[in-house]
Amino acid sequence: MEKVLTTHFANERYRRMDTYRQYGGYEALKKAIAMTPEAIIDEVKKANLRGRGGAGFPAGVKWGFLPKDLSRPGFSSSTRTRGSRGPSRTGSS
Repeated sequence: MEKVLTTHFANERYRRMDTYRQYGGYEALKKAIAMTPEAIIDEVKKANLRGRGGAGFPAGVKWGFLPKDLSRPGFSSSTRTRGSRGPSRTGSS
């Protein structure tokens, strides 16, 4: 498996913005900003990205459930189990 996120971690200068950009940092962000929301969802579906929960539900499918005609930002939420990390709706664990 190719190391994508950790490839340049050994380079001490990688934490500097100019070095990060030299190695292609923010190129995917530039691409995403130029895309429509539907195109981004299609890319996520093609990448087969899945949630970290037990079911591993495909993220692109989940994002596709959001209404397309919102005049305000939309949000997707999920439930959590007693043993999972992160906040819960009730604030209890």
